[in-house]
Amino acid sequence: MGGLAILARSSGHTVSGCDEDVYPPMSSQLEAVGINLIPGWDKGQIALQPDLFVVGNVVSRGNELIEEILSRRLPYMSGPQWLGENILVDKWVLAVAGTHGKTTVTAMLAWILDFAGLNPSFLIGGVPQNFDLSARLTDSDFVVVEADEYDTAFFDKRSKFVHYRPDTAILNNLEFDHADIFQNLKAIESQFHQLVRIVPRNGLIVFNGGDKNLKRLLRKGSWTPLEQFNGSRSGWRAVEMAPGRIRVSHNSRVKGEIQIRLNGAHNYNNALAALGAARHAGVPAEVGLEALEKFDGVKRRMELVGEVSGVKVLHDFAHHPTAIKCTLDALSDAIGKEKIILALEPRSNTMKMGTMRNKLLNSVQNINKVFCYTRGLDWSIEEALSGFSGTLNCSPHLDVLAKKIVNEAGSGDYILIMSNGSFGDLANKILDAL
Repeated sequence: MGGLAILARSSGHTVSGCDEDVYPPMSSQLEAVGINLIPGWDKGQIALQPDLFVVGNVVSRGNELIEEILSRRLPYMSGPQWLGENILVDKWVLAVAGTHGKTTVTAMLAWILDFAGLNPSFLIGGVPQNFDLSARLTDSDFVVVEADEYDTAFFDKRSKFVHYRPDTAILNNLEFDHADIFQNLKAIESQFHQLVRIVPRNGLIVFNGGDKNLKRLLRKGSWTPLEQFNGSRSGWRAVEMAPGRIRVSHNSRVKGEIQIRLNGAHNYNNALAALGAARHAGVPAEVGLEALEKFDGVKRRMELVGEVSGVKVLHDFAHHPTAIKCTLDALSDAIGKEKIILALEPRSNTMKMGTMRNKLLNSVQNINKVFCYTRGLDWSIEEALSGFSGTLNCSPHLDVLAKKIVNEAGSGDYILIMSNGSFGDLANKILDAL
């Protein structure tokens, strides 16, 4: 929604917005471009008399402001619909979908196109370091958009990405998530197939050939050319030469060898997906590879927040057990598991419900020290991680948790903070304490 606000302002509109809890980097980004942020849902905001209320999916019936909008029959629209009708129309849309890695792939793809001189517009669910903005509007024919499967709004239960009508679609992976709105994996697959159904026959679907769920999805029907990455034979493949160094091939032809900032198999697949989509837009693989060597990552995706006395504090957005495991495994391979201290907040709706708790132990088995923030949970992390062989500390009190982490840390350690929220600014609390 913050990115949409930036696009709307860039289109010439006067924009303000409200939310219950706005925190950096989005809050500071919006303030920097002159977008007024209003805390809370006071119905008195009706007095602003906007031409249109653009409603995000966090808002539900019973919300004071939305009830007033409905009662007065004021004009409103979902964010994805507004984007589709006002920004994406008549553009070459490159949409990045998948359970994991959407933000990183979208940022990579936007950067490759920008590096190649195509000057794309983009909407990204995070702040890429190469741009320092999560959204940008240009006069380019190309728009890169992160295509989320979460529902559109309380009045539109379709996935957001059905509004985007992509010419180039990336399907990065497919797993069960969002247990608050999807009953099972089959329900998510149904939404993903809606996306597959609207990609035109002169478009391209770039998909993860190593994902069995995606393969099953595409067997239901596809009317668009397909190109795979991470498959067994054809398409895009990466071979790791050293942590962060990969040799890339396309249809068995080596395209180059590069060093990228983000290591780990999941990030190599992210890079391949971006290369495939960029090639469809006319960017040669060699140019894409050169761009990826200069890709600086995304804020709050393995971002170094600071270092004190030899202790590095990093932020990461991972919250699904698969993403947690992939990120920890990649970091462990690079620095060694004995140096990692994990601070985890199970904050997503799916994690709060406990739907994924049985998978959490496998996610953290490759490290030695785990600290969990348990506020607001009605299930026991201690029970879920009862088989963990390392040091486990859990607390519903943030200051207590921060103190325990600081006491455990020593020179050479990496404190990795994982949450899809602000985590009470834990990173800076720890840095201050250190």
